[in-house]
Amino acid sequence: MNWYVSVLKNYVGFQGRARREEYWMFVLVNFGVTIVLSLLQALIGLDQVLTSIYGLAVLLPSLAVGARRLHDTGRSGWWLLLNLIPLIGSIILIVFFVQDSQYGDNQYGPNPKHGANPNLKF
Repeated sequence: MNWYVSVLKNYVGFQGRARREEYWMFVLVNFGVTIVLSLLQALIGLDQVLTSIYGLAVLLPSLAVGARRLHDTGRSGWWLLLNLIPLIGSIILIVFFVQDSQYGDNQYGPNPKHGANPNLKF
C-alpha cells in the first residue's frame, strides 16, 4: 500500500525514475480498487459513476508513474502515446514496463535500486 500512496503523493512527478515494484504495485492496487468500486456500483445500482470518478482521479498519477517507469528503462515518457494504437501499443508498453532498470545513472536520474539497497548487485 505504501507504493500506491507514494505514487499518489507524487502525482505530477514526471521526472525521475520508478522501479518495477513501484509501478506494478500501483497497478495492482489500482486494479483492486476498480474491482471493489465496480462491485459496489452493481450492488447500489449506479451506472459507472464511482469507477469514472476514480479513473479521473488517478489518471494523472497513472501517467506520471508510467512515464517514470519508462525513464527507468531508458525511454522517454512520450512512449506512453503507444497506448493510442489499439492492442499492439499496449502490448509493447507492457514489454517495456516489465524490463529491468537500466543499470546505473541515465539521463533521467540515478538508478532507484541503488537508493533502496546500495549493496544490491545486478
